Amino acid sequence: MLGISINAQTTDYQRIIDSIGQKKWDSISINIDSLANPRLVDVKSLKRDEVKINNSIVIVPNTDDSSPLTPSSILTLPTLKRWFIFGQNTLVFNQSSFANWYAGGNNNIGVIGKVNYNIVYKKNKHYLDNNIQFGYGFVSSTGQSTRKTDDYINIMTNYGYELAQHYYLSTGFQFLSQFTPGFNYSSTPDPVYDNRISKFMAPGYLNLGLGFSYNPNDNFQIILRPLNGKFTFVLDKKLQTKGNYGLERDGQSLRAEVGTMMNVLYKIKLFKDATYVNQINLFSNYLEHSERVDINYSGALNLKFNKYITTSITIDVMYDHDQIQKLQRKQTLGVGVTYSLGYKVERDSKPGVINPFVK
Repeated sequence: MLGISINAQTTDYQRIIDSIGQKKWDSISINIDSLANPRLVDVKSLKRDEVKINNSIVIVPNTDDSSPLTPSSILTLPTLKRWFIFGQNTLVFNQSSFANWYAGGNNNIGVIGKVNYNIVYKKNKHYLDNNIQFGYGFVSSTGQSTRKTDDYINIMTNYGYELAQHYYLSTGFQFLSQFTPGFNYSSTPDPVYDNRISKFMAPGYLNLGLGFSYNPNDNFQIILRPLNGKFTFVLDKKLQTKGNYGLERDGQSLRAEVGTMMNVLYKIKLFKDATYVNQINLFSNYLEHSERVDINYSGALNLKFNKYITTSITIDVMYDHDQIQKLQRKQTLGVGVTYSLGYKVERDSKPGVINPFVK
């Protein structure tokens, strides 16, 4: 009787209000039964960029080899710093010793030392790259005088301004020479100073140029300089003879050429810690025999075993009709210790953690 009495007091308006309230509750309430079989949704995680600061110098990333830096690797650095220094110091040893060895042999020891430093400045679309490369090596064998196996000075400065994506204004200079006198050991097995065929600034080369460069990534670069001056110095009077290093007359100490220069850099990553660097330089003289193009190719295979132990195989091929009408070739192989200096900009390889959610 009580239930009938209460139900009789509920009006039609109250029923409509209660129906609307129930629908609203159903739309926002959680379906508890659906939690019995939850399903985890795979969400792709994003890598986080991190910069590890160890001191006041920055080591530019992607420089495990000795190839030159490119505008792409400089202007895209994830840091607000303007000055960067990267240094590689390499020392290679070769040694052999024999005692009553039936096959025979000659005791010898060889050492090659190399340094490769980049000092870089970048600001907005401007960059300035200074590259210093020195190398010297010798071998000493029983019964023979100490002989030079490697000797070079290579200093480069390049200024660039980003004109458009991947395109840069390019201007700079390059200086090449050697430290000590060189000898032809085939004709003079025990040479003295008067037997020298080269020395510091004899020859010495200076290249100055203005042009453009295309650099879409760290592995490929083309530099084209339609206006380029090439200067050959021979500052040793004994070596200032006609035909020597392209000299046109006896007593000439400077040969000047004006032409166009093109440089192509291409790096191939064979596998992890193994890189092959190709670099070719072409020069054509506007003033005389422009069809005789000077060719200078350099290839370097760099193998990295760990943080310090590396192997490098290099080959250099050059043809300069003015110097010698033959193909010049140099090949080196070395296993040694490499030590790098500076601060490293690293990207965190571990993905950020995003907790899965229930759907």
